[in-house]
This record gives sequence, structure tokens and C-alpha cells, in this order.
Amino acid sequence: MSNDLLYLSHKDVRACSVTPREAREAVLAAFRDHAAGRNRSLPKSALALGPGHAFQAMTAASQAQAIATVKWVASAPSQEGSSVPSVSALICVSDYVTGAPLAILDGDEITLVRTAAMSAAAASLLAPPDARTIGFVGCGLQAHAHLAAFRKLFPSLDNALMLSRSRSSAERLAEAAAAQGLTTEIVDDADRLLARSDIVISMVPATPGLRPFLDAGRMKPAAFAAAVDTGRSWLPEALPAFDLLATDSLTQSQAPYDVDGQPVASVRFGHDLAALSQMPLADAGTKRSLFCFRGFALADLALAHLVLEKARAGGIGMLLPR
Repeated sequence: MSNDLLYLSHKDVRACSVTPREAREAVLAAFRDHAAGRNRSLPKSALALGPGHAFQAMTAASQAQAIATVKWVASAPSQEGSSVPSVSALICVSDYVTGAPLAILDGDEITLVRTAAMSAAAASLLAPPDARTIGFVGCGLQAHAHLAAFRKLFPSLDNALMLSRSRSSAERLAEAAAAQGLTTEIVDDADRLLARSDIVISMVPATPGLRPFLDAGRMKPAAFAAAVDTGRSWLPEALPAFDLLATDSLTQSQAPYDVDGQPVASVRFGHDLAALSQMPLADAGTKRSLFCFRGFALADLALAHLVLEKARAGGIGMLLPR
């Protein structure tokens, strides 16, 4: 075995051209493997230093994919107008059997694609199958990744609503949605967005002084919400309005999180993707459902494996001596 390490930069990962469908199916396969005992992971380990400022480690190993991974994530509040990203990540890949290091991957693009794939995987199991309107609360990079993932998953979508503190971000997302054939509207009222949307994606970053403002009771009786922001933007007292609450892993999270990063006391999760991927609910898509997640190491492993396979097949990346 070579002692060289394969390094994949941000540009290299993007060059592997993982499609939304490939990403979604890889995530669902990882959860099915997890239910079958073919992979394992540790809960996310986090060192919190302040609002939006933390360092995290996410570790997983898969007998099915024959690799083990650790993702190192750093997040820090970004200054307005700064070109420095607020979240940065690297993924280290080792051989499952020997433990030998195999590759180092830029984790930013993988995290972006993985997060949207997680939401889409949950939506494929819980959202109304004929959804027409999608609402974005927050219009940054994750919103663009979710737009791509959900547009492919729900061809019935024909309308997109945008709510953002940044008008320019909302306009850029509206342009991207319009280019994909959707009618778009930038709104300034959260209740209006919730009442009109079949699918809601909340991506509100942690900032000092943030107050929750999304009222689950304002949503349609049959609608799906993905809380990429772990639930911080949702009013805790209104969360019981959801008929069904699911997460990525019940061993990692028991409830959504509030603006202080603490589990809320008003509700608890009843389902996770490992169980749902094995046995979908018969009445899925007919209820008001929430998928709220912190990020699961096995999903990062699944995307890292997919990217590595594509990189090796396409001769992408740089070999580094150890």
C-alpha cells in the first residue's frame, strides 16, 4: 500500500460533481447500514466558546464502505463584509481494516452537499409528495444547496419564497430559483411564508441577541420543515403544533435546540432517519412534520466515500508524501 495521501481541495471536491440524487441516496444508504449494524459513529464532540463560535469533531467508521472518517469543524462569527467563511471543515479518511491514512478532503463543500442531502432524505420520507411551494428562511449558501436538492426531489415545486435579513442574499437566491423555472417572491413576514409553504427550510445562523420567531402553528396542516439551524429560529412554545418530530439520530439528540444551544423542554423527537429509512411511516406527507438535526458523522462518511470513489475514477486530486 502506498504511503501517499490523496488530498482533495475545495475545487477538487466540486470537480467530482456529486449530484443531489447521489448525495441523498448515499445518506439514506448510510442510515440503512446503521440500522443493520454495518457502521458506527460517536456523537458530535463540541467545544463551545460563544455564540456561533465552536470547534467540533465528528467520528465514524463503516464496514460497508471500508473506511473511517473524522471531520474537524471550526465555526466563528464572521464580520459583515468579511471574505473569511464562518464555518470551515476538513475530513481525514483512514482504511477501516488497517487504520492507514488514505486521504484528506476539504470539508466545506462536502458539508454543504451533505446538509442539503440530509434535509432531502428526510423530506423524501416525510414531506407532501406533491409539494408546490418551498420557503427559505435564510438565503445563504445552504439555501442554494437546498434549492438544488429539493428542486430535483420535488418536480412539482413551482414557487419559492425567500425571507432573509440580507436583501441581496434573497435576491441572489430568487435569481437562482427563477433560473430553475420557479416563480419567486421575497417576503418580509415569517407568518406569511409559513402559511403559504408546503416545505420550509430554516437556516438562521447563531448570532448574539437572536430571538426565535417561527411559529409552527402558522404552517399548513400537511407541511414539512427542515431546521438546519437545529431549531433555534423556532418558538419553543409552538413546537407542539408539529404532529411528527424527527432527527438524524436519537442517540445524539432528543429534542430541538433553543437560541442558547440547549434542548427545548416543550417537545421530544419521536423518530430518526435510521428507523425511518428502514420502515417509512404509512401516513407520511399528511401531517405537519419537523426534521431537526445537528449533523451526523455517518452522513459525512457517506459523502466522503462517494467523493473519493469519483476522485479515484477521474484522477482528481493531489498525492502528498507522508
